[in-house]
Order: sequence, then C-alpha cells, then structure tokens
Amino acid sequence: MTYFNRFACCLVNYGHTRSIICDVQRNNYYLIPNSLYILLTEEFPNFSIEEIYESYGKENEKHLKDYLNFLLVNEIGFIDTQIIKELLPLNLNYKVAESISSMIIDLDKESFFLENSVQIAEFIDTNRVKQLQIRCYDAIDLNLFFNFLNNLSATTLKGIEIILPYKMKLENRLINKNIINSNDKIYRLIYFGCNETKHDKYLNRMIIYVEDKIINKKSCGLISSKYFNSNLETYTLSNSHNSCLHKKISIDSEGNIRNCPSMPQSFGNIKDTALDEALSHPDFKKYWNLTKDSIEVCKDCEFRYICTDCRAYTERTHTNSEGLDTSKPLKCGYNPYTGEWEEWSTNPLKEKAISYYGMQDLVR
Repeated sequence: MTYFNRFACCLVNYGHTRSIICDVQRNNYYLIPNSLYILLTEEFPNFSIEEIYESYGKENEKHLKDYLNFLLVNEIGFIDTQIIKELLPLNLNYKVAESISSMIIDLDKESFFLENSVQIAEFIDTNRVKQLQIRCYDAIDLNLFFNFLNNLSATTLKGIEIILPYKMKLENRLINKNIINSNDKIYRLIYFGCNETKHDKYLNRMIIYVEDKIINKKSCGLISSKYFNSNLETYTLSNSHNSCLHKKISIDSEGNIRNCPSMPQSFGNIKDTALDEALSHPDFKKYWNLTKDSIEVCKDCEFRYICTDCRAYTERTHTNSEGLDTSKPLKCGYNPYTGEWEEWSTNPLKEKAISYYGMQDLVR
C-alpha cells in the first residue's frame, strides 16, 4: 500500500467554484478543482492510493493519476508506505505581542506634524510598532520630510515603506539617495504616475516605479491578484483577523487619527488627542477581528486568506448584528461564483456605492 502525504506548509482553501493550495513556505499558490480539494482533505489523509483508485473506479483512474502527478511535480507532498503522523498541521493562530504592529501616515505640504514628530516617535517606541507606511499624494517640502524621517530613525521601527509621486523624483535626481540616507530603516520606495513599471535598487533598498495614477486616499483599497500574498504571516493573519486593519493605526494628512486614513471614523486629532488615547476608544478595534469568512461574497472566495481587505470602501450592502459593514470590498472585480475577474469600476451594481464615495473622477 502507498499513501500520499501532504507537506504541512501546503494549506488548502475551499472556494465556491474552485479551491487553492497555498505553499506558505515558498509564498506560492495553485488553483485546483474542488474535487482535488476533497481528495486532499478527506481521501488522502485516511486511505491508501490503491484504495482510492478502487473506490473511484476505472473511469476516473486517469484523472486521479493526473492529480497525483500535479501534486508530486509541484512538491505539494510525497508518497510513502504509510501516513506520516509526524506531519502535524501548522498552528494557524496569529499572535503579535505588540499592541500596534503597523502604522500609516499620510503627508502633504500642509501637514503640521511634519515639523514635530515627537509624539509619533514616542508612540512608536511605547507600543513597539514595527512597520510604517508613509504616503504622499503630491510634492512636499523635502527638507521637512528628511527631518521627519530622521526623527523616526532611532525608534523601534523595523521597516519603512514610502509612496511618492514620480514628479518629486523628476524634480530632484538625488532624492533616492537623500531619502534612504535619512533613515536606515527604509526598505522600499514606490513612485506612482510613472511612464513605465520597473524596479531599481540603491544601497540594497528596493525602488519601484509604477504607472498607477494615485490621486488621493480614495485611490486606496484596490483588490487585485498582484497584491495576493501566500506567505504564512498573511495566511494566519487573514484566517483569524482582518487582513487590513488588525493592530493598525493611521494619521491622515490633516492629523486625524483613524484605523486607516480612508476610514470615515476619526478618533481625534494629534493636535489635542494622544495616539494612545485614540487607541483606547471603544470603537477603535471594532473591525480588527472581522475576517473574510464573515464578509459577503468573500466568504465563498478561494483567495480569502491571501487577499487584503478594505472596510473603507465597500459595496454597502450588508451589516452584521453588531452594526459592522460586512459588504464585499467595492474595488474587487473578482466573482468567486464564476471564477472570473472583471473591471470593478464598470460594474453597474457598484454605481450607487461609487457615487456615495464620490469616486466618479477616479473611475472615468
């Protein structure tokens, strides 16, 4: 007798039309038919390959051999003379010791806190924040920006990602060097509105040029396969919590404290409200544990554990018993009931929500 043993790092996720295998060690995924999902989760863990062949009959033997060959070629598992009990399932609990793990700061030339980042630096250290994303939708004063980055260089941050308009790069050819030298925790610069998409490096830091036209914070929330991430951290986070908002705090360009700069609810302004005070507000964490399993349409999607969420811009069709918006993200064009992608902005069913958010200019 022979048995197929699936590697513990190859997680399977069921969808309405099809399923996926997520190799969280190699950060890769494979689309599979639901019939293969059943084999992987119900048949292979309990029966020998020979017993399965016999059970399914001669007419299905070729399909079964094709499935098995696919699994072996892609190293999803291996064949042995026994079911290896030592291949224990991965622990999918997501635990982060820090009270806040990530932060987003939107900046523009009017952002008063550019000149005084002491409160922000103290909050980062107190809460041991590890990741920071800084977004600028228009050109800002570079001297103030460099000082702002320098003031965050001694904090507990492990990584800083910066998103800038490409015109700032065109106006200052030394900008990459100056920004990266201002803070050794910067690991990635992203320029939007470029003529072409390309990658570059400076001092081993990634510099990405994209053609996307990002106008303002309403450009946030796009759901696309190019943003899928099938590593273990993303998978376990999405399995237990909200993949966008869990343990995140943000400051918009006007100093308002929010879950995300695009979220409608403000928990005060850093001019007169401490970040820790905002964090303790009873509503601040209300979306932290809303998983894709509780969101309409997403709950039937095979990609739900490798995809980001958006609670700022939704189709506004459903709320749960706690009053939370459980609607599908507005900017998702994937239909798990057909297995097809379409342009979200041209879907007539989304017109009402597009009008509500005032996004007509973004989708033309």
